[in-house]
Amino acid sequence: MPVSAPTPAEIATLHQRATEAAQNSYSPYSRFRVGAAILLHPDDSQEGAIVAGTNVENASYRLTCCAEQAAIAAAVTLYGPAIRIRAVAVVNLNGAASMPCGACRQTILEFADPETPVFYPSANGETVAATLAELLPAAFRLTPK
Repeated sequence: MPVSAPTPAEIATLHQRATEAAQNSYSPYSRFRVGAAILLHPDDSQEGAIVAGTNVENASYRLTCCAEQAAIAAAVTLYGPAIRIRAVAVVNLNGAASMPCGACRQTILEFADPETPVFYPSANGETVAATLAELLPAAFRLTPK
């Protein structure tokens, strides 16, 4: 399915929802508060639905849940496993660069096309837009049964 570019209004709403989600971050160890919002394809249960998530840390760092994965889990919970992601926005309240980690890139790819845009803050505070293919050039893919 071809990816239709999100509108400027949709991108602004994604950023707003991600920022709101970051306010609820559970990050007592790193104090790095991250929020993510995903825009779903219009063929999902709710046209243009935006679902947000925040990072949830754990004393055992390996068990920490990233904001992107929290948003995807919430979307699957709300709309089922056939969701398709049209765009992703990641923000943090720490004024730092914050592109999705490798595990999140792979998780996003599970529900998105390689040309799906991902918006995130750069080191100089500007929002960067990159496709998933640019962020994950050697993506791992299996064909589901």
